[in-house]
Amino acid sequence: MEDEIPKHNHDREVDGDLLIRRLEVTDKSKGFLKVLSQLSPCDSISDSEFLTQFSLICSHGDDHVIAVVEDRKSGKIVATGSVFVEKKFIHGCSKVGHIEDVVVDRESRGKKLGQMVLNYLVEHAKKMDCYKVILDSLVDTAGFYKKNGFVEKDVHLVMYF
Repeated sequence: MEDEIPKHNHDREVDGDLLIRRLEVTDKSKGFLKVLSQLSPCDSISDSEFLTQFSLICSHGDDHVIAVVEDRKSGKIVATGSVFVEKKFIHGCSKVGHIEDVVVDRESRGKKLGQMVLNYLVEHAKKMDCYKVILDSLVDTAGFYKKNGFVEKDVHLVMYF
């Protein structure tokens, strides 16, 4: 089944041991969900559920990208983040990039991996001709995004179901 998943050549070597790239189906076994659960509870997902969700995300092509940083020495995923592209009618039928779920494994923090993931996602949004990229942040982590070029604007509201 992996042969059916499109290959992308957006991979970038960060240094000798680190590679930033798009999520691959084999990343579940490399600790992807463990890293993601450090951001928000991530219930146990079967291999079948993971593959179904992975395939659905891949079906959106470049409109939904999940980036990961893999430590090739350990074979583990140590950071992740995602961006999806919203097509608009306003601003001349433009596009907006939405960044979500940026997290670095606790044991790998302090190595600028979050900044690398964020830059990867922003660059992807630019390549997709988005006129802006937006994200939500906790108060505690807003400083990180501000240091990386984001500005605080308006008010964030949410309704949970």
